[in-house]
Amino acid sequence: MTKIRHIVAFELAAEGPEQKRRDAEAVKERLEALSSVIPGVQRLDVEFDLGKVPGHWDVVLVSEHDSNEALEAYQADPRHVEAARFVSSVVRQRAVVDHEMG
Repeated sequence: MTKIRHIVAFELAAEGPEQKRRDAEAVKERLEALSSVIPGVQRLDVEFDLGKVPGHWDVVLVSEHDSNEALEAYQADPRHVEAARFVSSVVRQRAVVDHEMG
Protein backbone atom coordinates (compact mmCIF):
# COMPACT_ATOMS: atom_id res chain seq x y z
CA MET A 1 0.00 0.00 0.00
CA THR A 2 1.06 3.57 -0.66
CA LYS A 3 1.34 5.98 2.26
CA ILE A 4 -0.57 9.24 1.95
CA ARG A 5 0.35 12.70 3.20
CA HIS A 6 -2.64 14.95 3.98
CA ILE A 7 -1.97 18.71 4.14
CA VAL A 8 -4.59 21.25 5.18
CA ALA A 9 -3.98 25.01 5.43
CA PHE A 10 -6.46 27.04 7.44
CA GLU A 11 -7.26 30.74 7.36
CA LEU A 12 -8.83 31.57 10.71
CA ALA A 13 -11.90 33.81 10.88
CA ALA A 14 -10.86 35.82 13.96
CA GLU A 15 -9.59 39.32 13.27
CA GLY A 16 -7.76 40.12 16.51
CA PRO A 17 -4.38 38.51 17.22
CA GLU A 18 -5.36 37.28 20.71
CA GLN A 19 -8.50 35.50 19.53
CA LYS A 20 -6.68 34.17 16.48
CA ARG A 21 -3.99 32.67 18.73
CA ARG A 22 -6.58 31.11 21.06
CA ASP A 23 -8.40 29.60 18.08
CA ALA A 24 -5.15 28.31 16.56
CA GLU A 25 -4.17 26.65 19.84
CA ALA A 26 -7.63 25.07 20.15
CA VAL A 27 -7.38 23.72 16.58
CA LYS A 28 -3.94 22.26 17.36
CA GLU A 29 -5.11 20.66 20.60
CA ARG A 30 -8.18 19.02 19.07
CA LEU A 31 -6.50 17.75 15.91
CA GLU A 32 -3.24 16.52 17.43
CA ALA A 33 -5.22 14.53 20.03
CA LEU A 34 -6.51 12.37 17.17
CA SER A 35 -3.09 11.00 16.24
CA SER A 36 -2.94 8.57 19.15
CA VAL A 37 -6.54 7.33 18.98
CA ILE A 38 -7.34 6.75 15.30
CA PRO A 39 -5.69 3.73 13.65
CA GLY A 40 -3.70 4.26 10.46
CA VAL A 41 -2.39 7.71 11.43
CA GLN A 42 1.40 7.56 11.32
CA ARG A 43 2.04 11.22 12.09
CA LEU A 44 -0.07 14.31 12.67
CA ASP A 45 1.31 17.78 13.33
CA VAL A 46 -0.43 21.13 13.53
CA GLU A 47 1.75 24.26 13.29
CA PHE A 48 1.21 28.02 13.22
CA ASP A 49 2.47 30.48 10.62
CA LEU A 50 5.24 32.78 11.85
CA GLY A 51 2.99 35.78 11.23
CA LYS A 52 5.73 37.78 9.53
CA VAL A 53 4.29 37.96 6.01
CA PRO A 54 0.86 39.48 5.32
CA GLY A 55 -1.46 37.17 3.44
CA HIS A 56 -0.06 33.89 4.79
CA TRP A 57 -2.64 31.54 6.20
CA ASP A 58 -2.64 30.89 9.93
CA VAL A 59 -2.44 27.15 10.62
CA VAL A 60 -1.33 24.03 8.77
CA LEU A 61 -2.05 20.37 9.49
CA VAL A 62 0.29 17.75 8.04
CA SER A 63 -0.61 14.13 8.62
CA GLU A 64 0.65 10.84 7.22
CA HIS A 65 -1.52 7.77 6.82
CA ASP A 66 -0.87 4.11 6.07
CA SER A 67 -2.99 4.28 2.90
CA ASN A 68 -5.76 6.25 1.23
CA GLU A 69 -8.22 3.91 2.96
CA ALA A 70 -6.66 4.82 6.31
CA LEU A 71 -7.04 8.53 5.47
CA GLU A 72 -10.69 7.97 4.56
CA ALA A 73 -11.25 6.07 7.82
CA TYR A 74 -9.59 8.91 9.77
CA GLN A 75 -11.85 11.48 8.12
CA ALA A 76 -14.98 9.41 8.82
CA ASP A 77 -14.07 8.62 12.44
CA PRO A 78 -16.57 10.28 14.82
CA ARG A 79 -13.71 11.83 16.83
CA HIS A 80 -12.39 13.52 13.68
CA VAL A 81 -15.89 14.60 12.67
CA GLU A 82 -16.33 16.25 16.09
CA ALA A 83 -12.95 18.01 15.87
CA ALA A 84 -13.67 19.11 12.30
CA ARG A 85 -16.97 20.62 13.43
CA PHE A 86 -15.10 22.84 15.89
CA VAL A 87 -12.41 23.71 13.32
CA SER A 88 -15.10 24.73 10.83
CA SER A 89 -16.54 27.10 13.43
CA VAL A 90 -13.30 29.13 13.65
CA VAL A 91 -12.02 28.89 10.06
CA ARG A 92 -12.81 31.27 7.20
CA GLN A 93 -11.44 28.93 4.52
CA ARG A 94 -9.19 25.94 4.02
CA ALA A 95 -7.10 24.39 1.27
CA VAL A 96 -6.31 20.67 1.09
CA VAL A 97 -3.72 18.60 -0.76
CA ASP A 98 -3.39 14.81 -0.45
CA HIS A 99 -0.48 13.12 -2.14
CA GLU A 100 1.24 9.76 -2.27
CA MET A 101 4.52 9.56 -0.41
CA GLY A 102 7.26 8.24 -2.60
